[in-house]
Amino acid sequence: MLTAIAVIFVVAYAAIALEHPLGINKSATALIGAVLLWTVYAVTTGDHALVNHALNESVASTAQIVFFLIGAMTIVEVIDAHDGFEVITSRISTTSQVRLMWLVGFVAFVLSAILDNLTTTIVMVSLIQRLIAKRDDRLLFASLIVIAANAGGAWTVIGDVTTTMLWIGGQITPLNIMGAVFLPSLVNLLVPLAFLSFLVRGKTIAPPPKEDGLQVIGAFERNLMFYLGLGTLIAVPAFKTVTHLPPFMGVLLGLGIVWLVGEIVHRGKDEHVRHPLTLAHALTRIDMGSIVFFVGILLAVACLEHAGLLTMLARWLEATIGRQDIIVVVLGLLSAVIDNVPLVAATMGMYDLGHYPPDSFIWEFIAYCAGTGGSILIIGSAAGVAAMGLERIEFLWYARRIAGPALAGYLAGAVVYVAQHAALH
Repeated sequence: MLTAIAVIFVVAYAAIALEHPLGINKSATALIGAVLLWTVYAVTTGDHALVNHALNESVASTAQIVFFLIGAMTIVEVIDAHDGFEVITSRISTTSQVRLMWLVGFVAFVLSAILDNLTTTIVMVSLIQRLIAKRDDRLLFASLIVIAANAGGAWTVIGDVTTTMLWIGGQITPLNIMGAVFLPSLVNLLVPLAFLSFLVRGKTIAPPPKEDGLQVIGAFERNLMFYLGLGTLIAVPAFKTVTHLPPFMGVLLGLGIVWLVGEIVHRGKDEHVRHPLTLAHALTRIDMGSIVFFVGILLAVACLEHAGLLTMLARWLEATIGRQDIIVVVLGLLSAVIDNVPLVAATMGMYDLGHYPPDSFIWEFIAYCAGTGGSILIIGSAAGVAAMGLERIEFLWYARRIAGPALAGYLAGAVVYVAQHAALH
């Protein structure tokens, strides 16, 4: 069984990576791969109750992320429909791509620590689409945003799913993780940022042409929907902290508020004027193909987790390598291929708090490596998958152009963390 599951996953992963040479949409491959994996697991296990329970758990966790993604993307579309990003783009006066790249990188880094890496990626990629016309240039910026968002999310307990898991599990505490992982995360961003800014040196920004709309959005409506939409997204971590409900509930609340306010603001307008500004119309504009791909890839990885392959992999690394620091670095590299959430869950099961108390070396290093290792490949993180859908980034393009600098930043940050920990302890 395990061999068949591993082979199916590898074949499906290869087909996703070779989407454009094969001419087969990655969403179809992800769905087929996910269903085949669960079918093999169900048939070979024979315990239908066990399989159904595992599948229900996986669907529940996948649905939370998908609902979050749909909600955040829809809010961003509503902001865009009201030309809300003009509030920011009108204040950016630089024409240098290098300056803009550093600005975008640091804004994404900080914003991800406050929001989370997924929401930050959606907002920032949508922003650069209003600033840069040439797609080749936007691809570099979108790739940088993925790296910056993942790096920024790694040093706070609300910035990434894995750090949140470790926080809830009692492995890390908010202030200590900020102090321990901030500098390595910053280095993780600076290395690829320096490389990518070298690629765009001397280039100027070519803004996209203004669309000739049928109506002009008033300043009040534009500002209201921009600050309301962004405010509801920023409030999600606070909502989670106060209510202890999962983040998607906060996003759904924000979605309802934005919808309600939009209905009130536009209720007196003619239908042909009102409809393009409604949230119902924004729902038709989000990329459902990327949502479907996300469902497929998460369910596929969940099958590996429930079949025990990820736990076996973690224990094999423990027996083969032995050194904790190298094991954690390898786990971070694996998170570029396999979702970091089940990898961290498997690691949390391997090391107990009795032997490794909160804020130990291993927990802080896992937070860094699992949070940033996914940047090495475009489908290694939720932020990467979101950017892949928003900008149609090809897997092989990212692997050729971005994987090297992202890997260099990842390893440089790891060295900084180990050296910093040795110096302070």
